Amino acid sequence: MRRELEEVDPEVARAVRAEAQRQANTLELIASENFVSEAVLEAMGSVFTNKYAEGYPGKRYYGGCEFSDVVEELARSRAKQLFGADHANVQPHSGAQANMAVYLAALQPGDTVLGMDLSHGGHLTHGHPLNFSGICYRFVPYGVRKDDERIDYDALEAAAREHRPKMIVAGASAYPRTIDFERIGRIAREVGAVVMADIAHIAGLIVAGLHPSPVPHCEFITSTTHKTLRGPRAGLILCQEQWAKKIDKIVFPGVQGGPHMHIIAAKAVAFREALEPGFAAYQRRIVENATTLAEAVAREGFRLVSGGTDNHLFLVDVASKGMTGRQAEELLERTGITVNKNAIPFDPYPPLKAGGIRVGTPALTTRGMGPEEMKQIGWMIGRVLREPENEELAGEVRTRAADLCARFPLYVSRQEAPV
Repeated sequence: MRRELEEVDPEVARAVRAEAQRQANTLELIASENFVSEAVLEAMGSVFTNKYAEGYPGKRYYGGCEFSDVVEELARSRAKQLFGADHANVQPHSGAQANMAVYLAALQPGDTVLGMDLSHGGHLTHGHPLNFSGICYRFVPYGVRKDDERIDYDALEAAAREHRPKMIVAGASAYPRTIDFERIGRIAREVGAVVMADIAHIAGLIVAGLHPSPVPHCEFITSTTHKTLRGPRAGLILCQEQWAKKIDKIVFPGVQGGPHMHIIAAKAVAFREALEPGFAAYQRRIVENATTLAEAVAREGFRLVSGGTDNHLFLVDVASKGMTGRQAEELLERTGITVNKNAIPFDPYPPLKAGGIRVGTPALTTRGMGPEEMKQIGWMIGRVLREPENEELAGEVRTRAADLCARFPLYVSRQEAPV
């Protein structure tokens, strides 16, 4: 940490150092988290944070935007190259704001939309009644079959024919299987709807060719730029050319003011990293690690939602063991393993307790861990959850977690002792 922060605000400096230590000394398995590169961190902390640049490259409302134009154009062109898209808007501050912009561009208040049920793996912005999406639009949920816990495309098609939605939202925040964007696109065309694919979780896999791309089948694609893309916490919109002007106008001045140029610079860096040949191999390791870890947890006697995973995450049913997801999350965190409680399909518990945990491998893959480490961690997760009262075992797992973290260090230059 640079000394300026310590001198100006030692309390915040202490928190930053403590967080660096926590990240370095914890096995991070939250599927939506990852560790950015030092280059991305540098861009986020750059002087671009000082710059107002309302508008778009070549059409700004402020002077002094010459270099802001450079980094935004780099980010836009690299995003289009990564995904093979007609148009990219890199200004959304978050995935939620990216989704909001698409809704505003394509829908009128009260329009009908099909979105994946949150309890079956969807996202808050896919129609939850307490979210702006559910407040402003009439969402009809679709979900997974009870027998195999995979998306019920037949039921989705029947709902589309019955309700004639203006839009179908494809994508999820807790779905471990491949999404059939092509079929959803066909269903949408049949009923005269457009499709928004929210690929926040699987964007990196799509770039690497490990998950089918939605670009040929969907009018809009939204994403966050962290998670598997390993960029800064922010949003992205891709769309067909016919929607480009409307999307840009809705993002600014519709839902946002000045773009965060330091974050856009960091997006440009992350997109360049994703264009490197090694990125596909990195994504393959993420998927391999997820498969290996899921199998290891299953060997410990835990049921996996849908029986496994095709991507970077999986869901563990802990309700069948008489435990809530909240309890499982707390037990694991005390032993140096971080996951998040998560609803499972047909969950017997309410969302704040949840009947499952969501486990993902991007962050540990970034640290360099592989299948052998995943086997060890799977054993650790299983034993802790099977023997929640065993303090001796908890101590052993804490030691093993610390040893793994020491073998695969993170941000070595940033791990100073707490103030």
